[in-house]
Amino acid sequence: MKKFVCLVWLTASFFYSRAQLQPIGSWREHLPYHQAIAVSGSSNQIFAATPYSVFSVQLLDNSLHAFSKMSGLSATGVSTIAFDVFTNKLIIAYLNSDIDILKDDLIKNIHAFKESSVAGDKRIFQIYCLNGKAYLCTGIGIVVVDEEKYEIRETYVIGSTGQQTRVNALTSDKSKFYAATVEGLKWAATNSPNLSDYHNWQLESSTNGLSAGPITGVEVLTDDHPIVLKNDSLLIKQSSGWNLFYSSGRHIQSITKSSSQLIVCEGLQSTARVVILNADGSVSKMIQNGVVPRPMQAFAVGNDVWIADSSSGLVKYSGNTFSSYVPNSPQSIALGDLKIKEKKLWASSGSVNASWVGQQNKNGLYRYSNNTWDNFNSTNLPGLDSLPDLIPLAIDVRDGSVWSGSFGGGLLQLKEDNSRIIFKQNSPLQSPPGLPGVYNVSGLAFDVQNNLWIANYGAAQNLHVRKADGNWRSFSIPFSLTENAVSNILIDDLDQKWIISPKGNGLICFNHGASIDNTGDDQWRIFKMGQGNGNLPDNNVLSIAKDKSGFIWVGTSNGLAIIPCTQQIFGAPACEAVIPVVQQGNFNGYLFNGEQVQAIAVDGADRKWIGTKHGAWLISADGEKTIYHFTADQSPLLDDDVRAIAIDGSTGEVFFATTSGICSFRSTATEGGTQNANVLVFPNPVPPTYTGQIALRGLVENATVKITELDGRLVYQARALGGQVIWNGKDYKGKRVASGIYLVLITDDTRKENLATKIVFLH
Repeated sequence: MKKFVCLVWLTASFFYSRAQLQPIGSWREHLPYHQAIAVSGSSNQIFAATPYSVFSVQLLDNSLHAFSKMSGLSATGVSTIAFDVFTNKLIIAYLNSDIDILKDDLIKNIHAFKESSVAGDKRIFQIYCLNGKAYLCTGIGIVVVDEEKYEIRETYVIGSTGQQTRVNALTSDKSKFYAATVEGLKWAATNSPNLSDYHNWQLESSTNGLSAGPITGVEVLTDDHPIVLKNDSLLIKQSSGWNLFYSSGRHIQSITKSSSQLIVCEGLQSTARVVILNADGSVSKMIQNGVVPRPMQAFAVGNDVWIADSSSGLVKYSGNTFSSYVPNSPQSIALGDLKIKEKKLWASSGSVNASWVGQQNKNGLYRYSNNTWDNFNSTNLPGLDSLPDLIPLAIDVRDGSVWSGSFGGGLLQLKEDNSRIIFKQNSPLQSPPGLPGVYNVSGLAFDVQNNLWIANYGAAQNLHVRKADGNWRSFSIPFSLTENAVSNILIDDLDQKWIISPKGNGLICFNHGASIDNTGDDQWRIFKMGQGNGNLPDNNVLSIAKDKSGFIWVGTSNGLAIIPCTQQIFGAPACEAVIPVVQQGNFNGYLFNGEQVQAIAVDGADRKWIGTKHGAWLISADGEKTIYHFTADQSPLLDDDVRAIAIDGSTGEVFFATTSGICSFRSTATEGGTQNANVLVFPNPVPPTYTGQIALRGLVENATVKITELDGRLVYQARALGGQVIWNGKDYKGKRVASGIYLVLITDDTRKENLATKIVFLH
């Protein structure tokens, strides 16, 4: 029978109201919703969990609602969920063992289990709800949560000798609890006065035909006839003992009770399917379609089956129709690169490990434009499955095409019409010795002549350039480099190429002279640790950036260095890096000493955003003052491990790629222009209840801004951060200005003052 597919998308603007004009200091999340791992709900609302967040579908109108750290959840990494129809509450368990309970958009946190001093595996694998209690199946045993009092009630440690043992699942009938554990199936009377005593839990495995060994799932369709999942087979307890209930030879991912039927998620890709079994083990329905290639868990409401699929998100199967409910979002997290050009953010998904081995990530590229995410991978662009680990990005300003390097698959050019060209064996790109067919493109950068410079990790000729006319030149870097390792490329104001050499090789500067084709005047220099060698704080260079003075900021595994003399790299006296010394408490110390500086970005006010494994920092232009330090604990930053940073100079929005997803922060600086054009005030008019910062952007760079009353009396004056001024709406005495119209006067470097716009205050 023919099957139809209907896609239901939730646009990003649903989550991010006023996305273009968000207030100064506000945050947005850009989490992936395509990887559903669990589903639960009621006849009114379905909830789906991803590894990063939770979203729901209201069945009355099919509306979608997202719940994330920025809307009140306690963490980002979700382990599993369960909806308790008895209390109408959703229990959310996190990878860090934290617990949230959600009811009617009200979120209560229970952190006692996470913060307890109990040693052992506190991961939460499954949640079973009964009579207002949530039973958490964990690595130490069963943790009971009182949903009404929002507290941990007790813990059942049920190992055979009283030791901790992992419990994978729990269920019950009218008289017994059944626990699927690594020791086998265990049961206890539900009316037992002391379930925390392991003596009250009986081992069922090794009796009545149930063999010894771990049980990974358990459900009950009829009283006293539990069904267990063991070694990808389902077994049922009957009067004659344990017998085979169902087996297909496929891997079984999960089993879920739904009324008097059992829903089984099994297989992967071409073999994936969802099977609904009757109480006698016969197949009632089989759901198999490419729409659900990775079913993780399924849940039924009436005749509709809701499937959590780790590729397709939340999918509803109704009759012969599949409907995919996925909030508009990037396909997954971005561990590669971030680039912004013409108000479009591009993100890459690929990564390498610490040994520079690709991770075979094929999630491709993501683009964020006009509050909408578009994903580019083999799902919608055939051929991209041959490009694992797309990491570096470069944007061609001539035609808007994006270039990305695959660590293993070569070089991709993706044009605006989605046509694409892949360069590998059809180009000068080379494979590392002993790895034929492998083409590692690890760094990309366009120079001002629109020549594309390409780092070719592991190759004998490990630096290439594809010139603006389409011709190529190749270079062998003349230093002994472990694995011929090269990665990020940055081009400075003198057209010199700065190339990171991973594996502790340092930082390389290359000047090809007046002509790329004339190798006779090529100059090379390598920077390493120690005075006379370049004076880097560490040989393991992780990131580089160029500031507005033309200085090169170098992030290493042991802090930051600045190369301020780019015009003297090859001259005398030899240019060396400077390691800034800053005040840290009562002591002086090197800037970011001991930190792995993984990302550096420069904003419109020449301030530096720094990404480390311990959060994100904003430091002053000279590096002497910390303006912000964001961590996951004290801010909406999704994760402390910040891999990449990009700044939209037109709005001041700073995007962070973390190991838990992309988020962004509306900062105070924008890129200044050469003239005051399209000056924008937000909000304007200023509403009576507004207490946040007022932003004036679109200013000439470093302009002086005066805000006056209509009669010319000065109310406030400030210097622009790049092309933006922020104001708290108060005068110099700290008093909120009165209702009325205020003039914005701007003075540029010519000292000529012009009326730019007006601000209206409403009280």
